Amino acid sequence: MAFSANARARFQSVVPPNLDDAYRLAKRLVGAAEAEDVVQDAALRALKALEAGMVASPRAWFLAIVRNCALTALKARGARREESDDFGAVEAALMDPNADIEADLIAAQEGAIVRAAVDALPLFLRETLVLRDVNDLSYREIADALKTPIGTVMSRLARARAALAKTLGGRA
Repeated sequence: MAFSANARARFQSVVPPNLDDAYRLAKRLVGAAEAEDVVQDAALRALKALEAGMVASPRAWFLAIVRNCALTALKARGARREESDDFGAVEAALMDPNADIEADLIAAQEGAIVRAAVDALPLFLRETLVLRDVNDLSYREIADALKTPIGTVMSRLARARAALAKTLGGRA
């Protein structure tokens, strides 16, 4: 399918600036192994949709597409979640002669604990938390992306944070 110059220009103004946020969201929802595929699928869908015109809130709109692609991927694999491997980060720290290996290992372990706690949240709480605290979307943008009332976004965010605080105990 050939796309118009206008669609390609709209795509360039919407997708590339939001790729990092899109990847972070996809990684939290489907895992590192599938995140790139989800973002690529979302980018293709965005290009097709941008043929029709520009969108009001491009960042939230694109992240909503990423979310939908992630949910489709989860459904396709039966919601089985794969975990990411942090060995590469630890190996890099060991190769750096100036690294404080003990501090790096402690930070990696604490990060893994927090990631595991976030990953343990139900999907509807996890996606809300990631969109707000990782991708820094406003409540309105999250509500638009999830197609849910803003009060629901606020409630889900409070529940996600409370669940994390309970799970992490004195660590948070």
